[in-house]
Amino acid sequence: MIHNGRRIAHHQTAGQGPGVIFLGGYRSDMTGTKALALQAWAEARGRAFLRFDYSGHGASEGVFETLGISDWLSDAKAALSLTEGPQILVGSSMGGWLSLLLAREVPDRVKALVLIAPAPDFTHDSLLPSLTQAEREALGTTGVIHRPSAYADFPYIFSRALISQGAENLVLRAPLALPPTRILHGTADVDVPQDVPLRLLAHATGDLRLTLVKDADHRFSSPDCLGLIESTVDSMS
Repeated sequence: MIHNGRRIAHHQTAGQGPGVIFLGGYRSDMTGTKALALQAWAEARGRAFLRFDYSGHGASEGVFETLGISDWLSDAKAALSLTEGPQILVGSSMGGWLSLLLAREVPDRVKALVLIAPAPDFTHDSLLPSLTQAEREALGTTGVIHRPSAYADFPYIFSRALISQGAENLVLRAPLALPPTRILHGTADVDVPQDVPLRLLAHATGDLRLTLVKDADHRFSSPDCLGLIESTVDSMS
């Protein structure tokens, strides 16, 4: 798929609806454990399924440091346009934020949400307060900062574009009505604390339920966690 002049890598499996779309996290890609496990689950049941890489992620084109939430939301809308009928969005971490934005902006296309360790508004609620003076200066001069990643050999990159576009897409500052939504979160998640899903639960309106899994970390990709994701998606169908 070509979108905004960039090739957006995706893999789509035909099947019955409601379709399932997986939205990955920040700097992750569509070949991760959760995405592939969900695809296998969907294929075994003859369900339509779509996974994709945002611009600057994985196999998609784009310069990561110049991109942000608005760009990736646009990619997600383009991916959604490849499907028919209301979809179940499975959003992991940043993908949870993008799923909330899609539910707000195109509610007729979203049947339900399954959010895995969602990180709405993380640019302003988590990243900005954590910046050191040196990092603030680096953002002002080079436009990017680097931090070690616990999940990959390459560092996390945070940019001015990410922060400025984050400000344009905050979801916890205004009323937020959602379709049926299930939130899955691990008690050992050190990247997104438990108060984030609790704040979302208190803020949004609709049929929302939060499941806390003892000792699960931010990856949420153990066999038990994958099984919970699959059974939760099945329950929303």
